[in-house]
Amino acid sequence: METESEPYVRLATLRGLHQVVADLNTARSLADTLQTVADGIITGLGYELSAVNLVRPDGDLVVAAVAGSAGAEALMAGRVGSRVSWERRLAMADQWGSLRFIPYTEGWVLDNDDVPQWHTAGPAPRFPDEWHPMDRLFAPMYTAGAAGGELLGVISVDQPRNGRRPGAWGREALQMYAFQAAIAISNARLRANMQRALVRLEREQQALRASEESFRQAFEYAPSGMAIAEMGGDQHGRLHRTNDALCRLLGRPASQMRRYSFSDLVHPEDVGTLLRTSAEGGRAELRLARRDGTYVWVSLRNSVVADAADGPRYLLTHVEDIEERKRHELQLAHRASHDSLTGLPNSAELRARLSSRLCGTPPGGEPPVAAVAPYGGLDGLTEAEGGPFGQYGQHGFGSEPGADYPPEYANDCAPDCATGEFGAEHSGTACGVGTYPGHVHAVAPDEDGEDDGTKGLAVLFCDLDGFKSINDRFGHHTGDAVLIEVARRLSNGVRDGDTVARLGGDEFVVLADGLGQADAEDLAVRLRNAIVPPIRVDGRAVRVGASFGIGWAGCGMSADEVLHSADQRMYVEKRSRAKAGRRAG
Repeated sequence: METESEPYVRLATLRGLHQVVADLNTARSLADTLQTVADGIITGLGYELSAVNLVRPDGDLVVAAVAGSAGAEALMAGRVGSRVSWERRLAMADQWGSLRFIPYTEGWVLDNDDVPQWHTAGPAPRFPDEWHPMDRLFAPMYTAGAAGGELLGVISVDQPRNGRRPGAWGREALQMYAFQAAIAISNARLRANMQRALVRLEREQQALRASEESFRQAFEYAPSGMAIAEMGGDQHGRLHRTNDALCRLLGRPASQMRRYSFSDLVHPEDVGTLLRTSAEGGRAELRLARRDGTYVWVSLRNSVVADAADGPRYLLTHVEDIEERKRHELQLAHRASHDSLTGLPNSAELRARLSSRLCGTPPGGEPPVAAVAPYGGLDGLTEAEGGPFGQYGQHGFGSEPGADYPPEYANDCAPDCATGEFGAEHSGTACGVGTYPGHVHAVAPDEDGEDDGTKGLAVLFCDLDGFKSINDRFGHHTGDAVLIEVARRLSNGVRDGDTVARLGGDEFVVLADGLGQADAEDLAVRLRNAIVPPIRVDGRAVRVGASFGIGWAGCGMSADEVLHSADQRMYVEKRSRAKAGRRAG
């Protein structure tokens, strides 16, 4: 039996306690640690039965380890006791420091709760401190080592070898052991969590490496172009990586591509389009420069990717070659706006170009009623950023299709850039302040008065003389060849920027801006002289003449009115030349 007066018993207990605490630190896993805790009660503290009840994540306690009895282990191991039942036991027990003791005389009320337990019947105690089989002794374990921490578990012990309830020294030894066991279990749980985290991290890293490798292969071997560009900072827009397909498309090596951004490679006319699509989800169709100086039409599609959590952000751009589709679209557009025989602009294109040069208010006339511009407010948009003039060219006409501005503005003054409204006043020969820059008010020279130096938009209406007889005599093949050659001679006889169009049949129209009355007459003479020389078709020479009528386009007129005026003047000239020929005969 234990007696407080026997120092050697205490020393032996202390040595045993030291050994079992040392064993706690050698366990390799949480399960080993729990079993070592249960075994230490038997080997170091002099009890024949012990169990470790561990708090689960849901709050209930599970029997995690049993030592001292195979039968008790088979009965209790793995069973769960509710947190409510355990708290009831700890609350009703006598407090021995941090230990809790329930004597057999009171424990009968707990026989029907759900806490797993092992006990055997026995006779009544023969002396006051004798251990009874129905006595219950618990050592709670807390995360902070003391009762102020969170409950970690409960060690329950039974059957002291000396048959007596523990005295002061035995109680303190059990408390010290429970304190060390709580530390060991917490450390083991922490190691277990760390090991699980490391395993999970390794799996995630493996998955990430596999994902990165899949992305690398998809990026490098994609059949269409792919690029990764920097986002933010001094290197914003700089190409970080490009795949082989993009390098082949642009004829540039990957090492050279890293010197550029897309803004360095885009066609100057498409810079505004690129700027509007340099964001996540942006799409654009534009031209990129090849190494040989040519341009290729591509479709860009952007998405933003992050290198890591809160790490650098990159712009992933998919580049698709749409050169063939664009060429086909341009061919269709060209066919719709050009004569299939001569390749000259057709009647619809001629009217569009002429209308784009005219506004609805004649010089000195009243401005039209103000209205909201069809495109809405245009403040802040530059030409490069896609204002109507950035998209369609300056307000005027050129020699290429699409050089006009939208047909909504064809017969009216352009809207004010700041307000998006019509109604700017005119002053002199230019539209009023606030209209689109580049619009010069079309004014016809005074044909009946002296030449005052006014330059206007001349409209030369040309009708071939003698063409019908050639068509009737030699057939349509010869007639078509004549029309093609006349179109070529007219085109060679005008300036760059002038328009030569075929209305149909043997009628042609020339638009020439910036001419005075004398200039227009000289141009008509030169073009007539260019047409008159013989045209050789299939070994024979044929001749046609040409009659020209000179009209003038002025703001306030419609395109049809301008063409009708020139047509009437052409017929006047044709009749006068015919009369002159008859008088000469």
